[in-house]
Amino acid sequence: MPAVDLRGKSILVVGASGALGSLITDRLESQGALLTLTSTKPVEPRAGAMHLTGDIRDSAERFVHIASDRNGALDGVIISSGVVAFGPASELSPETLERLFAVNATGPMRIIASAQPALAASATAQRQPFIVTLSGVVAEAPTAGLAAYSASKSALAAFGQAAGRELRRVGIRLLDARPGHTETGLASRAIEGTPPAFPPGLSPAFVADRIMQGILDGEKDLPSAAFNG
Repeated sequence: MPAVDLRGKSILVVGASGALGSLITDRLESQGALLTLTSTKPVEPRAGAMHLTGDIRDSAERFVHIASDRNGALDGVIISSGVVAFGPASELSPETLERLFAVNATGPMRIIASAQPALAASATAQRQPFIVTLSGVVAEAPTAGLAAYSASKSALAAFGQAAGRELRRVGIRLLDARPGHTETGLASRAIEGTPPAFPPGLSPAFVADRIMQGILDGEKDLPSAAFNG
């Protein structure tokens, strides 16, 4: 596959204000992409980008439609939003379980389904469309104390693996990234429970660079081993 040229490409970044989302946005911006950025709270605007405020739980389709309409096309979607919860599975509250799956699994699934028509049109125009999901290492190795979080991310990875085969038939590439624990600060913002003492994690800049390399090189999968070097 030829290297992906992002100049003038219309890219939607969901969760663009997070540690990884903002770094990936920096890299997309440097490549000349036309950006539509979402966050759950208002943020300092970036010149040339459209900013949307909303929650993936109730705004998934709206994000896609606005990004597509704004530039008359949609060539890429990066889903970097997510929440985490800690604690024994037996102590998990129903509200936390529902939120974990809505943000980490069903919200991204809705984004992907909603984006397919516009991305298929991009493929027809030979604009090399792609989707990036971040399921993380817990999709490969579900972790005690993170049972529901692991399950929500595993659901996203399984959906992407199956949907990716369907999307390839119409020229859309789905890239799932599964880095190990990364120092994004997400653990300190857990929606329930107290995080364990994790060993030092990966640098967010390193993870963002590796994901960006995967986008530009046309890769279709970034397992945890891809983040070892």
